[in-house]
Parts: sequence; structure tokens; C-alpha cells
Amino acid sequence: MMRSRHLVEPEALEFIEGLPTLNLSMENLAQLRRSTKQASREANAHSARGVTRERFTAPGIQGGPDVSVTVYSPEASTSPRAALLHIHGGGYVNGDAEGEAEWSEWFVRELKCVVVAPDYRLAPEHTHPAQLMDCYSTLAWLRERCDALNVDRGRIGIYGGSAGGGLAAGVALLARDSKEITLRFQCLLYPMLDDRTAVCADPNIFAGEYVWTRADNLFGWQSLLGHEPGRAGVSPYASPARAEDFAGLPPTFIWVGARDLFVDESIEYARRLGRAGVATELHVYPGVTHGNILMPGTPSSQVCREETLRALKRAL
Repeated sequence: MMRSRHLVEPEALEFIEGLPTLNLSMENLAQLRRSTKQASREANAHSARGVTRERFTAPGIQGGPDVSVTVYSPEASTSPRAALLHIHGGGYVNGDAEGEAEWSEWFVRELKCVVVAPDYRLAPEHTHPAQLMDCYSTLAWLRERCDALNVDRGRIGIYGGSAGGGLAAGVALLARDSKEITLRFQCLLYPMLDDRTAVCADPNIFAGEYVWTRADNLFGWQSLLGHEPGRAGVSPYASPARAEDFAGLPPTFIWVGARDLFVDESIEYARRLGRAGVATELHVYPGVTHGNILMPGTPSSQVCREETLRALKRAL
């Protein structure tokens, strides 16, 4: 019996309990990827009306490989517009940009912006910093192509959910430290920020029972780091909650469910951002598990979309 079942949003329970259990492992990872890829192709075969979709290649930096990038643009726009680097989720081990094409196109339609989505390398085949450098290479490519893409260099934001949120936070840290690129905003949905959550000796027993569990989290972090999470010396670019200094990061929006495994680390991240003088907006929604924005028909999914969109419109 799930301890938190009575606390979960009632409208989401049937959907959540109908989902297959991930039980992530090396044995089932290949099949999970095939299933995810097939579902992505079927759901996103065609661009949404009013949105163009183009494929490019961003050159790798610091000896890294080139990165496949999808650019989504509004069909009718003449003045320079904002841009959003959209980093997909998947626990660092699964997913691709195509799998979140619906959300990329939604941002384009609602914000009239350009969305750039990289296909970063996945773990465990590629450990940190491969994913981070692929995303940062894409950000650097976007900045260099602002004129060609009709993008305002002063209005570039970054967005990601789950592992994509963790990568977005890591890229924001790297952009600040490198002093090469200035981000206008970071938007993090239920971000995967802290490897130590996977091995916490006193876990939140009412969070992480559904969708993305503590066992899945352990597998994701082991895959990304190439060793057990929780050790000393883990890079803050891999696990942004490890950063010692949060000053100078861009204004931040964080949205997370109270029943999500990442709720405590998200609250702590927002607290530390605020104490460092970073304009921070945190939403913790009751009854919500991980990935709720993908659950159609639930009140929280609608609220999450509205609040995320409002924050991005205000920032960009």
C-alpha cells in the first residue's frame, strides 16, 4: 500500500496507477528507449500549424562532438524575438528533443519565440560532463546565430523538466562562471538537482512513490556520474545543488509537486537562490507527483501550464 496514495491529486490517480512501472535497469533500458522513440515519432510526426521545424548541427566545444539541434520558429515574425533553450527530460538515460516537440511548439505559439532543443548524449554510455557540454554547445551556437534566427541576444532563456531541469540549472551555472553568455531566465519544472537525494538516509516517505521513484533516481544518478551518488567531490555542474555560490544566476522559476521525489531539493534550491539575491519564484502544488504536466485533464496540469507560461512571458 502506497503511504501517499490518499495525498495524491484524485484526478491523476487513475492515470498514474495505469502507468507501467519503470524499474529502471541496464536490462530494460534499451526496450524503454525503443518504446519512447516510437511513441515520440507517432505523436510528433508533423509540425503544429504556425510553427516551422528545422534540423541543424551545433559544433561541439572543447573537443566534444557536434550536437543535433531542432529549431522551432513562429512562421510569421519580423522583429527580433526571444529564444528558449529547451532541454528534454528522461532521467539522463532516456528521451530526445522530439519527445517534447509538443511543448516546444506550444512555447513558440504562446510566446512567439524561437525554441532550440538539443539531442544531448545519454548516460550510462556517456557520463557527465557529456550532457552538460552538449547543451552548452547548443546555447553557444544559439548565441552565435542570433542574427540568422532573428533572435534578440538579450532575451535568451533556458527551460527544462526533470533531468532537463537539472541540466538547465547546470548550464546556467556554467554560463555564469564562463562569463561568455548571459541568460535572461531559467525555468525549472520538477528539476533533478541533487544526487544526494538518491542515497538520503532520512528520505521523505510521502514523496517519490509514483512515476519517478527513489530506485529510478538512484539508477539515473549512477548512470550520469559513473559511480554511486552521494560521494564527495561531485561537480555542481552535474548536481547543481552542490554549488557553493548562487549569486549572479538568472531570475528563476521552479514548479514542483508536493508528492514529487524532487520536492525537498527544489525547495532548498529556491531558498538558497533567494538568499543569494536571485529573484526566485517557487510553486509547490499539493497532491502532485512527478511529470504532472504530461497528465491531461488534471487541474494541476492546467495550473502548471498557466503558471509556467505566465513566468516565461514576464521574463522574455
